[in-house]
Amino acid sequence: MVKNLGIGTGRRKTSVARVYVRSGSGKISVNGKELGDYFPQGEHSIMVRQPLMVTASENKFDVLINVYGGGNNGQAGACRHGLARALCQVDQTNYTSLRSNGYLTRDSRMVERKKYGRRGARRRFQFSKR
Repeated sequence: MVKNLGIGTGRRKTSVARVYVRSGSGKISVNGKELGDYFPQGEHSIMVRQPLMVTASENKFDVLINVYGGGNNGQAGACRHGLARALCQVDQTNYTSLRSNGYLTRDSRMVERKKYGRRGARRRFQFSKR
């Protein structure tokens, strides 16, 4: 029986990530795959690891992440947000360093909805004088 030390839910754009932190050797798996396999772009895997780097706990915990919705960038942001929340549950002293780096703040920027009478959210049709 594996015991979860911390559980966090992260959100970004339309992505939602459930993050489980367990004691281990620093292995991170996302949807059953290795972190490098799931996020082949380097910047996304670095983004997910950032809360672990800030709290100096890269090799202390195994991290299990279930993420769905959105694209690569949103999913990586959701994973980072959820991991930061889970690390706060594990050790309350992590809170100040995670807060000061902005990892506990939910990035509320979303895609603006399309309005009627327009081609997109804000784009208007071409004006014709005659």
